[in-house]
Amino acid sequence: MKRKPILIGGGIVILAAALIGANVYFRREKPLPVTTEVIRTRDLEAVVSASGKIQPKRLVQISADTPGRVVNLAVNEGDRVAAGQFLLQIDPKSLTTRVASGTASLQAAEASLDQMKQTIETARVQLQQAQQTLARQQDLWKQQLTTREALDKSTNDVRAAESALAERQKSVAAQQSRIQQERANLESSRYDLSKQRILSPIDGIVTRRNIQEGETAVIGTMNNPGTVLLTLADMGLIQAEVEVDETNVPSVAIGQPATITIDALPDKSFKGHVTEIGNSPIQTTGAAAAGTQATNFKVVVMLDEPVPDVRPGFTCTADITTATRGSVVSVPIPAVAVRELVYDGNGQVVAQPHVEKSRRTPEAVAVVAELEPGQTRRETEGVFVVRDGKAVFLPIRMGIAGERYFEALSGLKPGDEVITGPYNSVRGMMDGDAVKIDNTAPAVR
Repeated sequence: MKRKPILIGGGIVILAAALIGANVYFRREKPLPVTTEVIRTRDLEAVVSASGKIQPKRLVQISADTPGRVVNLAVNEGDRVAAGQFLLQIDPKSLTTRVASGTASLQAAEASLDQMKQTIETARVQLQQAQQTLARQQDLWKQQLTTREALDKSTNDVRAAESALAERQKSVAAQQSRIQQERANLESSRYDLSKQRILSPIDGIVTRRNIQEGETAVIGTMNNPGTVLLTLADMGLIQAEVEVDETNVPSVAIGQPATITIDALPDKSFKGHVTEIGNSPIQTTGAAAAGTQATNFKVVVMLDEPVPDVRPGFTCTADITTATRGSVVSVPIPAVAVRELVYDGNGQVVAQPHVEKSRRTPEAVAVVAELEPGQTRRETEGVFVVRDGKAVFLPIRMGIAGERYFEALSGLKPGDEVITGPYNSVRGMMDGDAVKIDNTAPAVR
């Protein structure tokens, strides 16, 4: 009878121990399967990508300097033209009449000048005769052989002749000024007439023709632009005008190499270099300006090689190499995370107690979040490395960013094993979490 209570008691103890062991087993933190990558050195390139349009370096818009009807149009869109080649003719009839009228006016003014010069010679002869007469009267006056009246008349005749000569000389000077004015008007009319026949200023291609033969060309005014008759492009030198985001502009510099791809020419790329960086952002208008559109800057990339069959306005993408590094410690981009770390007054990281996932309640986090005097908390970039089955957060200092890797300036060395995925696991991982390496399956992004 006594053995029965002992057996019952022993069974109760065993059952209680089993329950406690099962509770501990099921409540323990299960290792999180992760993928890793071993750190090594690589050659890195920092690349800024931007899209834009292909444009010629020289683009000339031909407009009319004088209004008139187009009577001869010698080119079409797509035609190649040479510098000095005839493009079009604006009806020259009215300007031809102006030139003829100006020529006649100039000839008449020159003939009038010749007549005035002849009158000067006449006035000069009359003055000379009056002076001779005055000299004789003065001699006779000394000999008391003439009257005072005759002497005064000779003196007045000389003064009148001098005044007439001076007046005619002034008239000649005024006529010479009028001739210069007529000549200038004639030159202006001839120049306007020469602009009626428009020649190509460059070697290039006619990329746009906005007028037909028989239509009237309109010149521009202060508030209204004139008619753009033709657009010529020198495709010997072409460039990519791209829009670079404001966050990437500081890393772009004149002379940096670039690779340009053109949508209309797939499977081809062309080399170029940066030649211009805008100092002011690209101005937007309309609804885009009123919204939250990103601020972009214009960057010009000159192509270093010819591009066959290219046309202005082709959409393109420029990959500008802003920095290169050789044999540097590189960390995979998915491995980089940002965590809040606590620092003491000397700038050293203060280790925080690990809180298991099952116990990460707001109350527990609040207890851990309390800081001691002199301590600060700030966001820090780093990676998780695997040590003794635990994920350890390691702060790093990063350099340039390549296509798939960051340059690690400090905090890592070749041979370190960093956690790269899955993405959701890395994002929610805390320092000290148990992990299990599983590189057999691809990481979940």
